[in-house]
Amino acid sequence: MSHHSQYHLRVTAGPTYDTSTHTSVLVNTSQPATISTSHLSARIHVRIQDYRGLPDSSPSTSPYFAHPQHLTSRYSISFTFTPRRALSGKHLVFGNDFDHPIRDRLPPLFDKAFGIVKWWIDPGLEGDVYGDAPYLYGALLSSINVLRIGEKGTGEEKEEGKEGGEGDNEEVEVFEEGAEGDGEAVRREAGIPGESGRRQKFFLDEAKRGEFVFEEGREYKCDFFNPYLDFNEFALKLGYGLPPISIIGHWDGQPLRYVLKDRETDTELFVIIFELLPTEEAKKADGAKDPEEKFEEVHGEGGAGNDDELD
Repeated sequence: MSHHSQYHLRVTAGPTYDTSTHTSVLVNTSQPATISTSHLSARIHVRIQDYRGLPDSSPSTSPYFAHPQHLTSRYSISFTFTPRRALSGKHLVFGNDFDHPIRDRLPPLFDKAFGIVKWWIDPGLEGDVYGDAPYLYGALLSSINVLRIGEKGTGEEKEEGKEGGEGDNEEVEVFEEGAEGDGEAVRREAGIPGESGRRQKFFLDEAKRGEFVFEEGREYKCDFFNPYLDFNEFALKLGYGLPPISIIGHWDGQPLRYVLKDRETDTELFVIIFELLPTEEAKKADGAKDPEEKFEEVHGEGGAGNDDELD
C-alpha cells in the first residue's frame, strides 16, 4: 500500500506553538490563514502540488504552479506580515524546530544531505538537529526565496479589508522580489540588491543583517518554496545523485513545524504545522459530511476552486 493512502496531510497555523491556538489552512485556495497578535499581523497561504490532504475537497493544485518561476516548485509557504514592533534583521529567523529529539530517526545520508543544503541551497542555515530540542533556522533576510518590502501604514488596512473566501474570483498573487511604494526607498537606501539570489548573498553578512530593521507598521511579503520536499510521496528529493529520502521511513510521529521567530526574545511570531494523520483519524478530523457540502464549505457555492487566474 502506498504511503499516501495510509496517511493524510493536515496543515494548521497559529500565533504560537500551542495547537489550540491554530486554525486549518485551506491549502491551494485563495483564503489566507490570518494571525493577529501584539507582535504582528500576518496572512499565510500554503500551496502544495498534487495535494492529497484535509479537507478532502481541497484542490489538488494551484495556478501558482503554472507561473513561469514556479514550474518546478513542489510547495510554497507565502506570507505577508506587518510588525507591530520593530524586529531586528539579525534576529528574525524562519525555519523548522521540534519538541523532541530526532537524532535517532535521522537517515544515514542526513549529514551529506545537510551539507548539500547548506552549500548549495542555503549557506545561512544554522541549527542543531542532534540536540534535545532540534532546530534548523535561517535568517529571514538571507533564507527566504522572495522578499518584497511594502509600504508603511497600509498593512493593517489590507488585513481588515481581506474578506475573500474560497471560490471567489480573486487572482492568485505570486510575490516577486522587489518593493512597493515607499518601500523602494527603504530597499535603495539599504543597498539591497534587486535580484533574489544577490539579496540572499548580501545578507549572509551578519553586520548587514544587524543594520536592517523590519519596521513597525510596514508590510513585508515573503515566499518560501522549493522542489525538494514532495508532500505527495512524503519524501525528500535533493537530487545530486542522492536517492529520495522517505519521510515515513524515519518519521517518529512529530509534525513538521515551520516558525517565524524573534530569537532576540525567543518568541514565536507565527507557526505553521504540517501533520500526517493516519487515514482513519483523518476521516474523523475531516468530519462525516456530504461531499457536496464539504466542497461548498471550502470553495463556496460557485465552486471556482482552482480556476483562479494569475496576475
